[in-house]
Amino acid sequence: MKKLVRLLPAALLAGVCYSCATADKESVSIDFTQYVNPFIGAADNGHTFPGACRSFGMIQTSPVTGAVGWRYCSEYVYEDSLIWGFTQTHLNGTGCMDLGDILVMPVTGNRHRAWDAYRSRFQKTSESATPGYYTVTLDDAGVKAELTATVHTALHRYTYQQADSASVLIDLQHGPAWNEDQYHSQVQSCEVNWENDSTLTGHVNNKVWVDQDYFFVIRFNRPVAETFELPMQQTEKGKRIVSSFDLKQGDQLMMKIALSTTGVEGAKANMEAEMSGWDFEATRQAAKSDWNSYLSRIEVEGTDDQKTNFYTSFYHALIQPNEISDVDGSYRNAADSVVKATGGKFYSTFSFWDTYRAAHPFYTLMVPERVDGFVNSMVDQAEVQGFLPIWGLWGKENFCMIANHGVSVIAEAYAKGFRGFDAERAFNAIKQTQTVSHPLKSNWENYMKYGYFPTDLTESESVSSTLESVYDDYAAADMAARMGKTEDAAYFAKRADFYKNLFDPSTGFMRPKKADGTWKSPFNPSQVGHAESVGGDYTEGNAWQYTWHVQHDVPGLIALMGGEEPFLKKLDSLFTVKLETTQADVTGLIGQYAHGNEPSHHVTYLYALAGRPERTQELIREIFDTQYLPKPNGLCGNDDCGQMSAWYMFSAMGFYPVSPVSAQYVFGAPQLPKFVLHLPDGKTFTIIAEGLSKEHKYVDSITLNGEPYTEKFIRHEDIVKGGTLVYRMK
Repeated sequence: MKKLVRLLPAALLAGVCYSCATADKESVSIDFTQYVNPFIGAADNGHTFPGACRSFGMIQTSPVTGAVGWRYCSEYVYEDSLIWGFTQTHLNGTGCMDLGDILVMPVTGNRHRAWDAYRSRFQKTSESATPGYYTVTLDDAGVKAELTATVHTALHRYTYQQADSASVLIDLQHGPAWNEDQYHSQVQSCEVNWENDSTLTGHVNNKVWVDQDYFFVIRFNRPVAETFELPMQQTEKGKRIVSSFDLKQGDQLMMKIALSTTGVEGAKANMEAEMSGWDFEATRQAAKSDWNSYLSRIEVEGTDDQKTNFYTSFYHALIQPNEISDVDGSYRNAADSVVKATGGKFYSTFSFWDTYRAAHPFYTLMVPERVDGFVNSMVDQAEVQGFLPIWGLWGKENFCMIANHGVSVIAEAYAKGFRGFDAERAFNAIKQTQTVSHPLKSNWENYMKYGYFPTDLTESESVSSTLESVYDDYAAADMAARMGKTEDAAYFAKRADFYKNLFDPSTGFMRPKKADGTWKSPFNPSQVGHAESVGGDYTEGNAWQYTWHVQHDVPGLIALMGGEEPFLKKLDSLFTVKLETTQADVTGLIGQYAHGNEPSHHVTYLYALAGRPERTQELIREIFDTQYLPKPNGLCGNDDCGQMSAWYMFSAMGFYPVSPVSAQYVFGAPQLPKFVLHLPDGKTFTIIAEGLSKEHKYVDSITLNGEPYTEKFIRHEDIVKGGTLVYRMK
């Protein structure tokens, strides 16, 4: 680490709020949801879902077309023609699976069938989705299903076009699983209680990715005429209930489902606070208005396809993190205690290995009022489990991925002036995370003794773990320096240079090293593996991709490689040397560069930092043209809780946070002609690309507020105070 960025004014973002003057009247009147296509990424390996949810909501009510195997992490694949039912919680774009809670399915006809015989065919022409609303017609059941949601409650409306034994299947055993055995054994306990003829409550504990407890209340707008339970298979504990209703052809049945981590009373309170009545259209319109209130914060000029890509990315980025606390701020923490959240809301679904790179920087820019809540939630969890969340889900830790980039997210927030959290508590959590070993993911004793994680003393991912941890050390040093903690700053700054210990000048790669200081052999820089499951020294990648993982000290990496010329020559090879791999997470290939996976996301911008910005600009255009398309299979990789989407939005505007904690965004080239960012307190930041066209993709010059601007990056503070950035294209 060469130096720390200068401190922004502490009051820069104090009391951040969006006033009614945030966007002008014209932008408010535009329906931005018309440009969101929830089906983008729902085919191939994007792993998105098309169902209804609110921004940062606990509920994501969405159709299920499958639930077993990696292909079904979101429980939906666009090409499928059979719907199993609708579940109330989902992960967006992940490469692992969990949630998928409470499958419900409207059915007609014979009710005494096997649990898997209630599925229905459907026509794609009957299926549609927009933010906060999903609908499909189930052909076999003869039911039109419609879904909408509030933060904690799903609302379903079923129109029975045939009324033969109109019923609803409630499947509490269901949940996405890696294999059939897990599908039938993941539920550990299940309790239900019919409180009256229209209300079912209960509690389910299951184990897939985390040990999850959820409490629910299901309420119908009509009395249940008859109910019975389907028989369980040998390993099952989750109940499957069929409830029937006296309906005529054309009648509608409505159902509300509220969730809580704390108890049935919490679920009831959530439902009462958010959806006391049965007005489906009002709930749907409220969801639409909620999404428009966020989407309208960025006005974009461009073609309809460009707008669809951009606003769908905006939508996907705001599905999570998820507010899992009740309306009174209570939630179940990592120690299974019911507590109150610091600041009144507790968020989870923190895929930090992915999202620290661009999604969280995007929140600091366009959703700043949520950032303090995210940090408070992370610190609350850290004080219970002893370290910041690595991959936080449902308030617990699933230990997926490496390093601990919650450190980066907190340090970035502090660097950008956020002060709605206790900085001392936050830094204490950072320091404990980075210095106290825990058995599954960190051995700081080895790290400090050798200056890297030795491959022969580290079960897997030694190179990636070292390089990713080094960035967190830089982040810790940066925050310590800003807080005047000089001793801590010096300690972590020294560790931030550990990346140099794994660079092999003879090969030009970051390479696994043994405890005795010798290199591991044989060495194949193109060898790819998902190290967590198959072993190896790299995480979902190889040496070609991870050699560039020095986000905080690009000049230092350039020096290691012998200067800009050999650095650029090596970087050129990354995009030309062909990679052959079947690794599901290493996709979107341009040579060895893999845009479908996060370690590559900053790499195209390294050209701009090494004196060849035109190459960055060429590659950004190529990625836009080939890796982001406005169709279901248009994403080249998992959306990963909005990270792929955030890369798109930043790069469309012409800059990207190569090192998020630096509070700087490195210039690339804009891909759309104009953006207006509506910021807190009525401020705007306008981005204009003069002369942008298919042929004119290079940046000739930049002005900021009318003055020539020659730096390689723009600072966060210069954006949030408002102004105009103009790119002159050539």
